[in-house]
Amino acid sequence: MKASTWWVGVSLAAMAWGAPAMAQTAAPQSSASDPATTDDENDIIVTATRRAENLMTSPISASVLTGTDLGNKGVTNVDALQFAMPSVVVNNFGQGNDFNVRGIGKAEHNTQTTTGVITYRDGVPTFPGYFQMEPYYDVANIQVLRGPQGTIVGQNATGGAVFVNTNDPIVGGGMNGYVNANYGNYNDFGFQGAVNIPISDTFAARVAGFAQRRDSFFKTHGAGGTTYPYDSGKMGYLAGRVSFLWKPSANFSALWKTDLDYLDSGAYPASPFWQHSDLYPTLKRDLYNIELNAPQDARDKFVRSILKLEYNTSGGVKFRSITGYQTGNTMYRADLDGTASNVVDPTTGTVKNWSFYDTVNEKQFSQEFNIISPDNQRFTWLVGAFGMWNTYFFPRPLSNFSINVCYPVTTVPACLYQLAGRNPERSLAAFGQIGFQITPNLKIELGGRYTASRSTNYVDVMQYGTPISQTQTVKSDNFSYKASIGWKVTGDQYLYGFVATGFRPGGLNVPVGLGNPAPFEPEKVTSFEGGWKGNWAGGHVRTTINGFYNDYRNFQVIIGYPTFPTFGIELNVPNSTKIYGFEAEADVSVGGFKFGAGINVLHSELGQFYASDPRIAATGACNPATGGTPAATNCINLKGRRQTYAPNLTFNLSGEYSFKMPSGDTITPRANFGYVGDQWATLFQNVSRGDKLDARKILNAQLAWTHKTLTITAYGTNLTNQHYVAALNSGLYFAGTPRQYGIKVLKVF
Repeated sequence: MKASTWWVGVSLAAMAWGAPAMAQTAAPQSSASDPATTDDENDIIVTATRRAENLMTSPISASVLTGTDLGNKGVTNVDALQFAMPSVVVNNFGQGNDFNVRGIGKAEHNTQTTTGVITYRDGVPTFPGYFQMEPYYDVANIQVLRGPQGTIVGQNATGGAVFVNTNDPIVGGGMNGYVNANYGNYNDFGFQGAVNIPISDTFAARVAGFAQRRDSFFKTHGAGGTTYPYDSGKMGYLAGRVSFLWKPSANFSALWKTDLDYLDSGAYPASPFWQHSDLYPTLKRDLYNIELNAPQDARDKFVRSILKLEYNTSGGVKFRSITGYQTGNTMYRADLDGTASNVVDPTTGTVKNWSFYDTVNEKQFSQEFNIISPDNQRFTWLVGAFGMWNTYFFPRPLSNFSINVCYPVTTVPACLYQLAGRNPERSLAAFGQIGFQITPNLKIELGGRYTASRSTNYVDVMQYGTPISQTQTVKSDNFSYKASIGWKVTGDQYLYGFVATGFRPGGLNVPVGLGNPAPFEPEKVTSFEGGWKGNWAGGHVRTTINGFYNDYRNFQVIIGYPTFPTFGIELNVPNSTKIYGFEAEADVSVGGFKFGAGINVLHSELGQFYASDPRIAATGACNPATGGTPAATNCINLKGRRQTYAPNLTFNLSGEYSFKMPSGDTITPRANFGYVGDQWATLFQNVSRGDKLDARKILNAQLAWTHKTLTITAYGTNLTNQHYVAALNSGLYFAGTPRQYGIKVLKVF
């Protein structure tokens, strides 16, 4: 349900840490329906556009990592993507995350703000609000598309889209697979594996599994250094996937995949920003040294099942149906002030003793139909329809979603903000795309998508002893389009340009005080992009350069409630917000040497509007469009401010060299470095409130020895052991992953 108040952090947020080097370095495996590469190892094929297209001759900006790339770069979940490719920034809170591409996405960590970067798993959109810590294992490839994807992907893709494709069964592929185990510091033990099982000439199965346990990164104590009796962050993950592929003829295939995950993160410890600020030197402590008194828990469990049917006519027309069903429960418990009892907050001079607990159920059903023309024609076309039904359930009693500002007191109504109810959402869409090859080297494409969305709150709130009910519906509809042109100047040089639009639907605010607050409007973006892609030195060097400009209308933000700034409300920036920049990527592969680099330079500029910082006492109303009344204090003009979680610079470097030994063995040292520039965690950019997050500089390295089908790898992540702040929420700092190292053993069979 898109419901909560910002001043309490909405607590549906918790920082998550990914285990270091558990992604597989498995044998190359092409997906039966979504190939990662062609026979030419220098060609990268993307399928996220519903066609198999060569990335170097397509009018899109994207990065693709194979399963082998993930293992080599230590990418095991969504967090680590930001250090392996440019333009991606992830601030992960476990139950939900802030995932931005090019500064667009989700910049407010709560559930009423929809994400602008949507993630697909094996062709279906995943839960939009929770369940963000699903591990990457037995992955064929990950495709990250940058910029609005509103034609093919649909709403909520104003920043981009992520497509995670796992390995399919292979009919006629024989019995094969891999096992991979690792052990590292923090008693980090993990295992994963997969096996392809031939059942008949037309039927095959694939079974994959993942398990990991790890001690906490934190030294957590109770008041005065006493023993903390609750979970301090021990992690235990179990996940499995079973897939069946039936291919009775060359023209028809049916693929069924089911994932089951039980992800117990133990806790997401966090502490108040002032304990780590130079402004309070006598109170300063390390990010991993925390004192708490309230209990903590963090656990997700869910099931996702996908059915993909595909039929190719004799004329090459493809009919495709993808059905997805997902159901899960997320549970989170936190010490919401991040301190032990009777600790004075120096920024307010008060003692905060807050706790939070919630358990939330979510169900989602999605259906997509495509009809796709053959690729080898001068005129190509695609038509499709899409529907998604998602419901958040906050079960009764009210104590299943409870914020307590008098912990450990648990029954006094004046201390509790509680919520129960449900939030059903629906999105229906029809879309199409046509392409015309004007000349053998010049092609234009036009695409459009109409989407109709609806969201309803059926909410009961007990606000400090006052009952409040809300039954409210908001509807949004939009037509998004994309027009592109691509010119293959030579066999190795390609130029492209496009204009595209996208939108995020409007939504509902949680009731605060009397009456229902006004809904917020849909957010719309118009994007312009041009780029140059080139192959050099016979395909051993590949480069891309592009520039982009995004113009937002009705940009969605959360501010203090105009007449009651202590609470948060979401609204739209009435003036234009602009985000623009450029990207460049390069890949070099010569013999045993491989090198990769990517960079993004970004500028963001908020349109004019006024808001009150809810963390600072204020009087009087603050009108977002016109400013404050004469009696108003703390009414700030935010024009020109940087977008939150939108660093001006991100870049990444990677390199490796494989030494061939006389015995036939190989030894491969490799390293990769990711840089994410400093960011603002709120639009108010108040340094004294901890709003500025320093740059992240993450260095990973590996040394791998391969003997036939056995590979032993020594790995290290965050080798400099940078203790960086990964996110700010409710005045709490969440720490990023510290240095980890260990050994992993891979056996391919």
